[in-house]
Parts: sequence; C-alpha cells; structure tokens
Amino acid sequence: MRVYLPATVPALRALLDSGTMGSAPLTAFAVTPALREWYVDEDAESLEYAALLAAARAALRLLDDDPAAPRRRVVVVADVPDADVTPRPDLDRAVVRLGQPVVMDQVVAAHLDDAAAEDTVAKAARSVLDADLGSADAQFVVDGAEGYDLGWYATQELGPLVELL
Repeated sequence: MRVYLPATVPALRALLDSGTMGSAPLTAFAVTPALREWYVDEDAESLEYAALLAAARAALRLLDDDPAAPRRRVVVVADVPDADVTPRPDLDRAVVRLGQPVVMDQVVAAHLDDAAAEDTVAKAARSVLDADLGSADAQFVVDGAEGYDLGWYATQELGPLVELL
C-alpha cells in the first residue's frame, strides 16, 4: 500500500542517515476505505493527492513541535506491505498506523516545499492547532500554505537536497 508520512527536514535527514523512519507504530496517510467513501466520485490520482495533502497538513503540526526545523513541509512516500497498515478512521478518514518502521528501500519519493513557501509555512505551523480547533482566521493562514505545491523528489535526489537545506 502506498502511504504518505508527514515529516520535517531533520526527520528526512535521519531517514537518510539511518535507513529507517521512526519507530512503530507510525502515523501515516493513505487512500483508505473511509477516504474513498468521502470522495465517492474521485479517481485514484485525486484520492492519492487528498492523502498527500492530509500528510502535508500533519507536517505543519510536526513543524509546530520543532521550531528549529526549516519551515518546509515534508511528506515521505513509501510502499509498505498491506499487512503492516491499519486504517484509523476514528482519527481521520485518511489516517493509518504502520506496525513496522519504514525502511529506505520502501521509500519511493518525497515531497517538499521550496524556499518561496517558507514564510507562509512558518505562519501556518504556528496556526495549525488553532485551525484544528475551529478558528476561521487560523484556517485562512493554513490554507495559505496549502496553496503552495510541494515539489516531487526521487529517492536519489534526497541526499543532495537535504545537504542544501
């Protein structure tokens, strides 16, 4: 199953250094039955994009927790065995829990903000919890970050990219 893991630049650096991402259980996002039901008329690509955006929003929460991290959303994309994935619709329609750590061989790509998004992402990271609690003003700020497209990077590009950040 393809999963989208929210991350930060330091977490991506740690993945590249250690070959694994975090320890299980990991929270990720995927095209789940609940997501398919919510977007009943969408095609597979649109559903994957919805899961990617959910992971990017979760990356804002990670940035809020790590003020030293560069203000760029990071989403690591991996293909993991279906048996390792448990949907968690009680948390959100696209949330899944992974029972095993993600290893570098499972990573297929990563998505990152470019430098132009940093100021907006910084503001969104400071506002995301208020947006989650229903603040319309905070949601407006978060929407500003979501207006930036994440760049796609193949696995062989990740090492040189992280060295630049």
